[in-house]
Amino acid sequence: MMIPFELDGDLMFIDSNPGERLLHILRNRYSKFSAKEGCLSGRCGSCTVLMNGSPVPSCMIPVFQIRGASIITLEYFKTMVDYRDIEEGFASAKVEMCGYCDAGKILHAHALLEKTLRPTSEEIRECFAGNACRCTSIEDLIAGVKTAAVLRRKRKNAQ
Repeated sequence: MMIPFELDGDLMFIDSNPGERLLHILRNRYSKFSAKEGCLSGRCGSCTVLMNGSPVPSCMIPVFQIRGASIITLEYFKTMVDYRDIEEGFASAKVEMCGYCDAGKILHAHALLEKTLRPTSEEIRECFAGNACRCTSIEDLIAGVKTAAVLRRKRKNAQ
């Protein structure tokens, strides 16, 4: 079955078994390796991508569900201006991720900042609840997201 979708800004058509998982499509057919295979049950966050602007575990998305969807991988997100706020915020808070969890933490932080530019500590804790990796303390993540929020507010106000 031919399935049209947008991947990192480009229109794609894929012929696939409808039950094949988005994670495997991204890695095996499009060489998008930022989505990593972890738990395969949607609980670890390592396979996170943005689907229509929301973070989703790509290991749980059957390919038939991406028909007409916009998928953004971490590789592409890193080329966007919104990434710089998170990158700088995380760096200033000494957030050092292991590589396994980058997609989940960065894309969830972005989604939270899209909802509010003044996130509370509790909202940030909730945001990262689905990321199983504990390579970075939650306190550092809270500081990083709050700094990223300040940077994004300044950038948006300057536009």
